[in-house]
Amino acid sequence: MSLTRVVMRLGRNPDAGFPDGDDHHGYVVIAPLDADGKLDVELWRANKEACTVNRFSPDATEAADGWLSHRATRWFFRYDEEEEGPDEPVYRLGDHSMRIGDYLTIHEADGDDLTYKITEATSL
Repeated sequence: MSLTRVVMRLGRNPDAGFPDGDDHHGYVVIAPLDADGKLDVELWRANKEACTVNRFSPDATEAADGWLSHRATRWFFRYDEEEEGPDEPVYRLGDHSMRIGDYLTIHEADGDDLTYKITEATSL
């Protein structure tokens, strides 16, 4: 078990205006992953402050930094500044692996559910 730097880039989302995806929109997450590439709650508890989230976009007003957070049985991205937007739940994040080529759906602050593809996963 270790912390892993995971990069997710916007995948194909034709209904949201991204029929081919967009590598310039995404997230960099420092995630506590087990040997199967799934989130490990105990490793997260031991490393909460290191489990960060950075949302990136060519539009600087959308950039945000925060933390990977866990509450009850749900994982989400938590931001601390109002202009960064509300917390973003990640659909069944605890059930999915976070390996290169995997996809995740994030409920964006604007209400859209967008799919992201994991393009990098590097152990730290």
